[in-house]
Amino acid sequence: MAEATFSGLTGRITHLHEQTQRAAARQINYWLTVRNWLIGYYIAEYEQHGEDRATYGARLMPELAQQVKQVRGLSTQQLYRCVDFYRTYPTILSTASRELSGLNLPALPAFSPAEAPLPGVAPELLLRRLSFSHFLELLPLTDPLQRAFYEVQAVKNSWSVRELKRAVGTMLYERTGLSTDKATVLAGHAGAQPLQVADVVKNPYVLEFLGLEERASYSEQDLETAIIEHLQTFLVELGRGFCFEARQKRITFDNEHYFIDLVFYHRILKCHVLVDLKIGAFSHADAGQMNVYLNYYRENEMTEGDNPPVGLILCAQKNDTLVRYATTGLSEQLFVRKYRVNLPSEAELQQLVREEQARLGKDV
Repeated sequence: MAEATFSGLTGRITHLHEQTQRAAARQINYWLTVRNWLIGYYIAEYEQHGEDRATYGARLMPELAQQVKQVRGLSTQQLYRCVDFYRTYPTILSTASRELSGLNLPALPAFSPAEAPLPGVAPELLLRRLSFSHFLELLPLTDPLQRAFYEVQAVKNSWSVRELKRAVGTMLYERTGLSTDKATVLAGHAGAQPLQVADVVKNPYVLEFLGLEERASYSEQDLETAIIEHLQTFLVELGRGFCFEARQKRITFDNEHYFIDLVFYHRILKCHVLVDLKIGAFSHADAGQMNVYLNYYRENEMTEGDNPPVGLILCAQKNDTLVRYATTGLSEQLFVRKYRVNLPSEAELQQLVREEQARLGKDV
């Protein structure tokens, strides 16, 4: 029993209002999505079998939008989206048919399992958990495997539209297919603020946007220059919270100069992130060099409120055993990560989607 006080009463009413508002919004989103799918279905059927369809031809959508302008939001562009939605998700027919049984609407044809595309999230679950705005982010994904992956993650993690858009924009599908620690990569997109430095350090980093071939004939300066030229995209790849601060940051010991390739500041972790770029394999000397940089930054560059700096060595290849021996015992936070300039194979991605679909079946 809730607290029997006036403040307790007001709290219960406020909580009830919030919960029922959410429930109402979910119902509205559900029926709007069903409506838009049915609109797409009706238009597609008319385009194929309408007796006077030849009269309108390419003018069909603009004419239709004009005739139904009293229905808010049904612009020409939105009508095209509805048709795309219907054609991309034909399996929704089974759910839509059941829902229409209680409404005064024409019956739909029987659903045929042969119409279903690659296995994905159950249509009813998609409709209950995703809004039409979610589907609008999924429709441009023409690869069914890729789309199925994001469906699973959006449902499993209750992603907002913004979180889904961010996941697609930062190539979560491709990056997860490359990673040997898929759970960590997926956890990084859960939407919660990172609490540990390791949460914001990815593995691997996908640098396909640099336009470099996967070879060792380019120099570290070439790699650095390409990153600077694509700095905005590189910041997206790093993840949220990273702010660019310096390139070739010089530190000096007795007139001998050393240069840190890239320096960032992480506004959430409140620390500097020093990046060292290596075109070849990781060497134990790389860890020693980065440790020097970190010690210097801790003593000379930290200001009030800063946390200790973090080192990130990006290399083309690394031996995990060597990395462990080279970094164990260091007092500083130092990470060694691979970068890839190409995407995973189709087979790797197919296996990834199958595994994620199997997990979703157990979780929901």
